[in-house]
Amino acid sequence: MKHHPIVPRERILDTALRLFHAQGYNATGINQIISEAGVAKASLYLHFKSKEELGIEYLNARHDLWFTQLRLFTDAEKKPRKKILAAFDFLTHINENENFRGCSFLNLLSEIQPDNFVLLASIQTHKQELRQFFADILEDQKNDISDIVYMLFESAITESQLFKSQWPVEKAQQAVSDLFKLKYIK
Repeated sequence: MKHHPIVPRERILDTALRLFHAQGYNATGINQIISEAGVAKASLYLHFKSKEELGIEYLNARHDLWFTQLRLFTDAEKKPRKKILAAFDFLTHINENENFRGCSFLNLLSEIQPDNFVLLASIQTHKQELRQFFADILEDQKNDISDIVYMLFESAITESQLFKSQWPVEKAQQAVSDLFKLKYIK
């Protein structure tokens, strides 16, 4: 086994981040993670009690990475309209950089059993924070318009993954721009 300068927990999580996102949660086995991370099985189970626990850490790390990148696109803008439209630019960027892999959270949701409430809760938390992100930008306490923006954003992610194309992002971004022009969003 090779010596790695990164501590085993980080190597395991980095490996899981890469493999779960590229291959899927169910298609990635613990033995593959152990092998590619260059750790012993005992080391994996010292840091993560189960694949589900590793899945939760994967979702947490992916959440942090995803929101950090999203904010890089939106924080530079001052006006709500530009911030929201920049969020769609972020989708274009992530599609290009991740080869239209789509939403890690929805991808994992499609792989888990309906009674896996632990992973489901992590996925729901991510989506709730995204809804709140749009509500905060639009100062929309009732979530009336911000939920429409959220739904357009989510559908753009899913449809661009399905068609391996940017047109769903472009159409959703145009729809949001039209909402601003029609004064549905102030």
